Amino acid sequence: MVLDSVVAVVNNHAILASDIDDEIRLSVIDPNQVGQGSLTPQRALEQLIARTLVEQQIRQEDVEESMPTGAEVDERIAELRRQLPACVHSHCASDKAWTAFLAEHGLTPERVQAYMLHRMEILRFIELRFRSGIRISQREVEAYYRDTLLPQYRPGEAIPPLDQVAPRIEEILLEQQVNVLFDQWLDNLRKQGDVQILDPALGAAEQSPATGAPKLAGAGSTAAGKSE
Repeated sequence: MVLDSVVAVVNNHAILASDIDDEIRLSVIDPNQVGQGSLTPQRALEQLIARTLVEQQIRQEDVEESMPTGAEVDERIAELRRQLPACVHSHCASDKAWTAFLAEHGLTPERVQAYMLHRMEILRFIELRFRSGIRISQREVEAYYRDTLLPQYRPGEAIPPLDQVAPRIEEILLEQQVNVLFDQWLDNLRKQGDVQILDPALGAAEQSPATGAPKLAGAGSTAAGKSE
């Protein structure tokens, strides 16, 4: 029998080896992973540490407006099924193909639902704190679409038009700008809290705290861009 093990502790909250495995499996539906290669255990741990710190802060501040509705989560998952390159490759728009895609990656609809709910909640919390005054230009949206998104699709695959994916692109670009402020805030949370990495193999985890919150994309922001 293989027993689970605690690999890190964040303010008395245990992160397990199985949590890292789960994070790596779920990365297949993370828009921020597009073009980034496979998620390493070290990076997955950093994401889990960062997310735990933010979730603890949300509970402490009791920010009710950051909680998405079930319908909003369902809509976001439907968007991913239609637009995310990995889902397009597997024709996830159909229920049968979506079920097969999840099974291939060791996921269930319930796990994806819970994951997306938490990501959307965190992203909204971050937006409430940090996004005021940030504006994304149409030129930036078009450049991301051309240089980052389009190369992820295979020849002959249906590519979503710019006006359809512009809101999600704007969301990702907004998150990238927010990351500078968020990194500083999260670094302070880590310094003020108690974060212990117990697994020596993960002790040199990549220090990129902002990746732990949805640059979230990718997580269902209410931001919306419009094609000119």
